[in-house]
Amino acid sequence: MSLLPNVIRCASLAVFGAATLSAQNPSRIEHGLRPAVRLVNRGDTTFDLLERMRFYHVPGVSIAVVDGDRVVWAKGFGVKAFGGSEAVDTSTLFLAGSISKPVFATGLLKLVEEGKLDLDRDVNGYLQSWHLPESAFTRDQKVTLRRLLSHSAGLTVWGFPGYEIGAPVPTVQQVLNGEKPANTPAVRNDTAPGARWRYSGGGITIAQLLATEVTGEAFPELMRRLVLRPATMIHSTYENPPPAPYTRFAASGHEKRDTVVSGGYHIYPEMAAAGLWTTASDLGRWGLSIMRAYNGASGGPLSPGMVKQMLTPQVEVPGSFSGSAKSYWGLGVELQGAGDSLRFSHGGRDEGFVADLVMFPARRRGIVIMTNGVSGGLLQEIERAFDAEYGLTTTPRVEKRIASVPVTTLDSLPGRYLVTRGRDTSSVWIKRRGSELWLSSSNDPSEMRLLPQATDTFFDLTTGVNWSFERPAGNPLGAPAKLVREFRGQRLEATRAPASPAP
Repeated sequence: MSLLPNVIRCASLAVFGAATLSAQNPSRIEHGLRPAVRLVNRGDTTFDLLERMRFYHVPGVSIAVVDGDRVVWAKGFGVKAFGGSEAVDTSTLFLAGSISKPVFATGLLKLVEEGKLDLDRDVNGYLQSWHLPESAFTRDQKVTLRRLLSHSAGLTVWGFPGYEIGAPVPTVQQVLNGEKPANTPAVRNDTAPGARWRYSGGGITIAQLLATEVTGEAFPELMRRLVLRPATMIHSTYENPPPAPYTRFAASGHEKRDTVVSGGYHIYPEMAAAGLWTTASDLGRWGLSIMRAYNGASGGPLSPGMVKQMLTPQVEVPGSFSGSAKSYWGLGVELQGAGDSLRFSHGGRDEGFVADLVMFPARRRGIVIMTNGVSGGLLQEIERAFDAEYGLTTTPRVEKRIASVPVTTLDSLPGRYLVTRGRDTSSVWIKRRGSELWLSSSNDPSEMRLLPQATDTFFDLTTGVNWSFERPAGNPLGAPAKLVREFRGQRLEATRAPASPAP
């Protein structure tokens, strides 16, 4: 049964049918997508959004742009499910993935404002039906709400895969203990609280349980009261699975290429971490509520003073996660820049869904992108089009120059390379067609052209990822022993396999 009252249901149905909003110049977002790399001394490349959706195999996209004090443009593209005819529009609901977290953080901070919670108190002092086991890690430092919201509590379990429709769904306590039917390990400390940043959806799930036990309210209703209604997110719900009338507006996820997730989507009892069903426009309105308070306005879910705390750096994020730009975590959001360049953001990833939210509070601008396919590259291209339209730097581009590579070098590179992660092994194939090098993998059979940057270093124009071939020590002319993928400080090695036919 839905926890939403009839008046909210009726309001949702009335607004769900709203027409697409207008924008000053939406053509740059629809038709001005750009790859990650700008080639030196070459003409720049732009793409059409629908063209790139086909390229990335993403069936549906919804975008909302915030400028000034409102959502100035919102539009849907594509379809709700591969092979279907029902179009995505501004009323289409997507799973927000981890963007559920900052929206939840807003509600938790409201409870702090009301004096019901303390950011720096041991969370075990609030919990009733379950307690975080004490250990050597928590002997001197304790897990607090501030550390949970800034991912510095030293806890395990990065994220959650969800549960198929019809499968047993665990309670929150079972999730935290890693007990069947939970499909993730127990949430425990393996690092001292406050020692460093490490993302933990498990920690946010502890905060979810804490919020319901302190207030005595069911989680979806609590979030509706504290956040969704004050932020005018009347299309949104944390209920899992989504109740009527939401189900008829829901998109289906696509984890595998051109394949609908079984049942359309997964169920997430970890609602605070991954369970928000919403629209791009609703998330835009949440972002607006935070930006208004940041600029001194009242009337939203949080006061200006609490939003300033929310957007104050708590812990630095390691470069391997944040990329080249220095990044911090506030209370529920990632932070970069300062002053006029300050931005708060969060990405989202559920089974078959990917989303991103980026807001610039001092400039009162931002963008929300929600998709029912799996492609971070598409989101970045859309954000670059937004940057060009609004003079911002959401997803920066890099410049590279194409080098000349000897034919003998190209001859030595093709082959099969093996990536081993624990017990799992996947394959990457390098093939040559004339003077061009192409890459495919067992995880993604689509081919990617690699452009030469140096003798043994290549890059992908679309993503900017570098691929380099490492030859045996003492034999610079020998066949490569490894293929190395480098991106945002992360290094992935693939070892050359014995000769085998290409796929």
